[in-house]
Amino acid sequence: MKDIVKIRNFSIIAHIDHGKSTLADRMLEITGTVDKRKMKDQILDGMDIERERGITIKLQPATMEYQGFRLNLIDTPGHVDFSYEVSRSLAAVETAVLLVDASQGIQAQTLANLYLALAQDLMIIPVINKIDLPAADVPKAKREIIDLLGCKEEEIICASGKTGAGVEEILQRIISVGDSPKDLIQDNETTPRALIFDSKYDTYRGVVAYVRVFNGKLKKGDKIKLLFTKAESEILDCGFFKPDYFSTGVIDSGEIGYVITGFKQVGDCRVGDTLCAGQGSSFGTNVNPLPGYEEVRPMVYAGIFPREGNDFKDLRDAMEKLKLNDASLSYEPERSDALGFGFRCGFLGLLHLEVFQERLRREYGLDLIVTVPSVAYQVIKSDGEEITVRTPQRLPEPNQITKILEPWVKLDIVVPKNYMGNVIKLTQEKKGIYRNTEYLSSEGESSRVLLHYEMPLAAILTDFYDKLKSVSAGYASINYDYLDYREADVVKLDILVADDIVESLATIIYREDAYREGRAVVEILKDSLPRQMFAVKIQASIGAKVIAAERIPAMRKDVTAKLYGGDVSRKRKLLEKQKKGKKKMMAAGKGSVEIPSDTFVKILKR
Repeated sequence: MKDIVKIRNFSIIAHIDHGKSTLADRMLEITGTVDKRKMKDQILDGMDIERERGITIKLQPATMEYQGFRLNLIDTPGHVDFSYEVSRSLAAVETAVLLVDASQGIQAQTLANLYLALAQDLMIIPVINKIDLPAADVPKAKREIIDLLGCKEEEIICASGKTGAGVEEILQRIISVGDSPKDLIQDNETTPRALIFDSKYDTYRGVVAYVRVFNGKLKKGDKIKLLFTKAESEILDCGFFKPDYFSTGVIDSGEIGYVITGFKQVGDCRVGDTLCAGQGSSFGTNVNPLPGYEEVRPMVYAGIFPREGNDFKDLRDAMEKLKLNDASLSYEPERSDALGFGFRCGFLGLLHLEVFQERLRREYGLDLIVTVPSVAYQVIKSDGEEITVRTPQRLPEPNQITKILEPWVKLDIVVPKNYMGNVIKLTQEKKGIYRNTEYLSSEGESSRVLLHYEMPLAAILTDFYDKLKSVSAGYASINYDYLDYREADVVKLDILVADDIVESLATIIYREDAYREGRAVVEILKDSLPRQMFAVKIQASIGAKVIAAERIPAMRKDVTAKLYGGDVSRKRKLLEKQKKGKKKMMAAGKGSVEIPSDTFVKILKR
């Protein structure tokens, strides 16, 4: 048993690509948690997709022993789409290491994650990382941190996750100034309680819960009960992360570890639930739940359908398992006339959608069709009824609508001062409303500013981030939070291929942008669709009005190739026969066109 004052629980928080996972690698190496022969880059990033993209998607815990202390680390993602993972990590720790890239300085997600940590009242340890880079500007980064936190210069640690410089100093600082956990025994409550901050489905062991124990201890063989789902089971095993599962059979108060719950149903073990343990039949009664997490609010909705209809059950099982591992995902069944049975899924952003789609493809071998992402609109009908519309197909007819409301977000943009004009111009094009400017540092043209805007979420969804990077030479960074719903002038844009409406390409769009967007989609389809044996019409329409159209000519076999000389009427007869054959094919219903999945991707990324 480890004395509770000898335990430190901490998280590393930073903007994307500021070196959190590399710093975690050095910590595991210095504390001897991982053998040097087993060491590899981004060792805590378990998914192939994390390694390929060089980003962290899932929070990942690890337990280290150092100078008689037990240090429980949770490595967190940096991308705005995965900020929910960060908030859950911070609820399980007492200390946060705030990492700032020496060459880039403070970015938008640095600020967002810092505010999350301050809201949890955590001890903040400021660290400047990547001091070994040629472009590192340590004095400037120090000034920005001092302006932000109001700390003293000597409190800032300079380190390099790559070379290992300063990493031991960070570990020493966590021990000396980091808070030890408190045993939360309230009202003489002695029932052991733990907060589930993540969970995973293991094919052989069932549901594995990642927990932070707040009072008492969890032991192998204890009966367990979840206070929200009321599910009951037994602890089959428990232990720590080294960083793989390391069985100890007991987790003490203040510790972070895993519990093999014995649950076979994925829905039994919910993130944010309180797990209590004990023996006998009366345990778990009159136990106060621990503060959980706010229900996450999805920002982006898209339909996900199996390409083959008989894969629907596999898709449902896969989504249940991923939901356990990704608490920010929401989904409900949906039926489409064109695509069959599937799900309408809610995501935190486009990267979240992209990663989810990739995980379904890789981990479960599913071939999918994904519809164009949209936001959730609130529609007030002429009879006074208020409905939420997450898919263009559910938008009522124009004569039934009084008004449509769309979600707005509070947008923060960090950018060098000399690119400020370009950014302001772009945000105006995207219907952004300027609020105010803060200066992060004051050093002539290279100083950086924080611009505060309010903007429709739909404007950020499509290509805003790419354009922002383009107009700021890659220096700008963003963070956004949901604000409220406001009235919008939007219409439903339908795409027709060979006179059939393609449901998965329908979008809700601003009336003023409809012509431009319709023209862009039909041109992509004209360039992407394979030619058929008949002419293919491609149209974009609003209601019955066609606003853009293209035509793919028929693939034509040269039926007159075998003729040589002779009467011209023979040639005409063969061409006429070919024309009749094409008409007959269209009439027999063989005129439908299958749209390749890469075409959907091109339209998404237009």
